[in-house]
Amino acid sequence: MDLEKIKKLIEFVGSSRVSELTVSQEGTTVRIIRENNAVSPHAPSSQARPVPVTETASETPRAREQAPASVAAAPALSGVVAAPSFGLFHRAPSPGAAPFAEAGDEVRQGQELFIIEAMKVFNTVRAERSGRIARFVANDGEDVELGQPVLEFE
Repeated sequence: MDLEKIKKLIEFVGSSRVSELTVSQEGTTVRIIRENNAVSPHAPSSQARPVPVTETASETPRAREQAPASVAAAPALSGVVAAPSFGLFHRAPSPGAAPFAEAGDEVRQGQELFIIEAMKVFNTVRAERSGRIARFVANDGEDVELGQPVLEFE
């Protein structure tokens, strides 16, 4: 990953509501975390802080493309599952495929619920608990933010 791309990522985090961004490309991982430093109660300020770049020799770029990352869903407090990151919300593993789950379905802890796509990285989100899905709050293909409710359990 070249320096110009890293600078653009830092600018993106600094000018957006994103609090943390991790990007891996060709064995290089860049993690940028926004720190919120309030100057006064009426004038909050925030800035992006780059985190050191790490090389990942054991993982090939091709292996990362073939095996999507898997993350646990945000804790389902009072039956709401929130997006664990920003990105595009996908209910199915691929276009035209059946959704992982439908409203009314009984799901088991660890079962795949949906995918969040961020910068061409597909993160599969799994159920933190068993239960029946009441409804999907987010629509398929919709942009979601970190912490945004995407589905509700009964």
